Amino acid sequence: MPAWGELQQEIEQLANNGDPFPLDTVRRKYLAALSSKTGRTTIVYYSGWLSGQAVTPLSIINDDDKVGFMQAVHKVDHNVGLDLILHTPGGSVTAAESIVDYLLKVFNGDIRVVVPQIAMSAGTMIACASREILMGKQSNLGPIDPQVNGLPAYGVLDEFDRAVKESTDVGASRMWQTIISKYHPTFLNSCEHAIKLSKEIVKRWLEQSMFKDDPKAKSKSNKVVRALSSREENKEHGRHIHAERCRDIGLNVTCLEDDQELQDLVLTVHHACCHTMVRANVLKLIENHNGAAYLRLGAPS
Repeated sequence: MPAWGELQQEIEQLANNGDPFPLDTVRRKYLAALSSKTGRTTIVYYSGWLSGQAVTPLSIINDDDKVGFMQAVHKVDHNVGLDLILHTPGGSVTAAESIVDYLLKVFNGDIRVVVPQIAMSAGTMIACASREILMGKQSNLGPIDPQVNGLPAYGVLDEFDRAVKESTDVGASRMWQTIISKYHPTFLNSCEHAIKLSKEIVKRWLEQSMFKDDPKAKSKSNKVVRALSSREENKEHGRHIHAERCRDIGLNVTCLEDDQELQDLVLTVHHACCHTMVRANVLKLIENHNGAAYLRLGAPS
C-alpha cells in the first residue's frame, strides 16, 4: 500500500492524465479495497479539524450528519456488518446518540469502529457503541466528559465548587463573582445533566453491544464509564488515550498491527481522506465503499 508521499504522487499522476477528480478516484479505490478485504460494508466519517480548518458547528458531530449517513447506508448490504472509520474531535452528544441508534438498527448491532488516528469526546462515545474497536499504535480515544457551550462540563462544576470554597476570602470572592457572573441561568444544571446523559448513553451502548451476553456486562460497563469520565484521572478534556490504556480499562480493542494488510489498507484510506480534507477544503466527509459521498465544504480561502 502507498505511503503518504506515494499517495500524493498517485493523485498528481491522475490529475496530469486528465482525471478531473483524482482525490475521489484514489480515495474510493482504496476504500473499496478495504471493504473487499473485510467483506463488510465500510463507511468513513471524517472531520477536517486537523487539516487547517477551524473547528466549527459544521465540522463536529451534529444532527446534519444523519443526512450523510442515510445516504451512505442506502443500497449497501446491511447483513454483513458495518466498519465505521472514525476521525473526529467530537461534538453533540445528542446527535451522536441519534446517529448511533440509527446505525445499530440498520446493521442489527454489528458495528466495528476503526480509529486510524483520533476519535475524541462524542467520537469516543460512538466507538463505545461498537462490538469491537480497531486501533493502531498511533490511535487515540479521549474522555467522554461533555462540553456545554464550548466549555468542559466537569471543569465548570469544579470551578464553581472552588468558588464556593474560597468565597470566605474577600479578594477571591470578588474574582469569582466576575467569573461566575458570565454563566447564564441554568448553566450549571445543563453541565450536570450533560455529564449524566453522556454516562448513561455510553453505559447503555456498552451493555447492548460490546458486552452483550456477557454476565459481567454491567460491572464492565461501569468500569469503562468511570475511567473515561474521570476528571481526576484524565485531567484534560483533550487527553489522548492510547490503545493499551483502552484495553486496560476494559474496552474490546484489536490492534491493527495484528493484520498487516488490514493496517496498510486502513492507513491508506486514512491518508486519502486527509488529502481530500486538505486539498479540497472539506469540513466533513461521509462516504461508503461504493462511492456514495456526502461532503461539507469549508469557506473559500
